[in-house]
Amino acid sequence: MSHNILDLIGNTPLVESRAINTNPNVKLFFKLEGHNPGGSVKDRPAYNMIKRGWERGEITKSSKLIEATSGNTGIALAMIAGVYGLDIELVMPENSTKERVQTMRAYGAKVTLTPSDIGIEGARDYAENKVNQEGYQMLDQFANDDNWQAHYKTTGPEIWKDTQGQITHFVSSMGTTGTIMGTSTYLKEQNPIVEIIGVQPTDNSRIPGIRKWPEAYLPKIFNPKKVDRIMEVSQEEARMMAKVLAKEEGIFSGMSSGGAATVAKRLAENMETGTIVSIVCDRGDRYLSSELFD
Repeated sequence: MSHNILDLIGNTPLVESRAINTNPNVKLFFKLEGHNPGGSVKDRPAYNMIKRGWERGEITKSSKLIEATSGNTGIALAMIAGVYGLDIELVMPENSTKERVQTMRAYGAKVTLTPSDIGIEGARDYAENKVNQEGYQMLDQFANDDNWQAHYKTTGPEIWKDTQGQITHFVSSMGTTGTIMGTSTYLKEQNPIVEIIGVQPTDNSRIPGIRKWPEAYLPKIFNPKKVDRIMEVSQEEARMMAKVLAKEEGIFSGMSSGGAATVAKRLAENMETGTIVSIVCDRGDRYLSSELFD
């Protein structure tokens, strides 16, 4: 029995595809991270970053926290900071969906919106300026080892256990890269031949939560040696697959999950046999004001 909302983070369900996978010799599973209490995979690193910082004495009740986020990390940090009684300012592009902004504010966070034309990079620059000039403290999900270690401690072991060690391919969209770094590290320790596939958008595609980072903004936690293959997906492919997941699989998710599922489907079609696990990052209800499900 759980006694704290934070006890409910992790141990998310793994469900087998019943529609998009048409290869009878391949099993395709979706890991439903929207079942976390904050509604996304980002509950895991957000909790670990605050919990470990608190335990080390780096975060206290007097800390002024700030973080740049495209949405899901911000919601998770707002929820967890609230539970810890901490003040936090979250910085995100102004084209973020209304649901995300309102959810963060509902949890008690201050939300600052930066111009959409400078994207998440602009939000990161704003946050760094507040750290340098006003004494704010940034959790810095892009460089914080507590990010990927959350997935090493939880996501990886859960997938290994729930597939009974049968996983052959792991598919994850790449944003901060924490999910793929931590899960890859754990799975490769169990079986070095598990193939790790990262998903990035094609040039000129905009998919919330995943990026093809400019060199100057590449997450410091990213280690290219931990990703065996990077596959690209277009904005339209990701959008259409998010709709298919909802209509045919009963899985209501965002566009980045559609991107990962698109790649997982491609893999399944070209494999002789194997077991694929694809991350479904969040829930679709935080995109209802966007054009995703029009």
